Amino acid sequence: MELKEKLIDIIEHPLFVINNTPVTLVSLAIGIFIIVFFVFLSRILKTRLLKKILTKFNIETGVQFMLTRIAQYIIITIGVVVAFQTVGIDLSGLAVVLGFLSVGIGFGLQNITSNFIAGLILLFERPINVGDRITVGDREGDVTNINIRSTTIKSIRNISIIVPNSEFISSQVINWSHGDRKIAVDVEVGVSYNSDLDLVKKALLEVAADNNEVLTKPRPEVFFVSFGDSAWNMKLRVWINDPKRHYNVLSDLNSDIVRKFRNYNIEIPFPQRDLHILKTPDK
Repeated sequence: MELKEKLIDIIEHPLFVINNTPVTLVSLAIGIFIIVFFVFLSRILKTRLLKKILTKFNIETGVQFMLTRIAQYIIITIGVVVAFQTVGIDLSGLAVVLGFLSVGIGFGLQNITSNFIAGLILLFERPINVGDRITVGDREGDVTNINIRSTTIKSIRNISIIVPNSEFISSQVINWSHGDRKIAVDVEVGVSYNSDLDLVKKALLEVAADNNEVLTKPRPEVFFVSFGDSAWNMKLRVWINDPKRHYNVLSDLNSDIVRKFRNYNIEIPFPQRDLHILKTPDK
């Protein structure tokens, strides 16, 4: 009986007090169980909602992700509230305490808060979506996950980059997939001053026409960009449908230009310098 009484005393002994409410080992365990249950429930709902419901309505991927993520956060928030109420903690009084704490630690949580708010902006305004090809600073890749604090980008080299959400709000972001997915691919090449410009333009347009990924509308264009030190600088501009294929198409076009120029005997010059030797009179 003494052992049983000691166990009961340990279980019912207050571990700490929150807002004049003693929290025992039992109430703490119940609260944790409720939160874990709601987290698990939110993950199940996220999977079911995405696979069973949203896909049936042909909703785009970005909207699906936003709706499921918001639903998940709402369920977890409800779970936390239910857990506090079950333990017996008055949330109205706790809000005052949290208000004072937020003033004290506000500066320490400034980055977390800014990332949190930025995450909400990303979820609701959707300047970027899962699957988009984006460039943030010197980082380029595909968006794989948008969380409330950070966003994950899978780089071209298959490296996961975790970017704080605040960077998407405070810095310039290039979204290659936003709206119209067509992008222009520019290929610059220099040709010898002895070249026939009409033949050069013809060769470049043939290279564009032979590439299956190059669109016919907008049509490919060739520009005479500038007079270089050793060459006429030309630019071939083509359009493609998939931003993720930008580097592949650029590589293919460069290779095809080399072969096409060889067929037409068009020279791609290397840098040249004129050397003048000054003679001084013999003394």
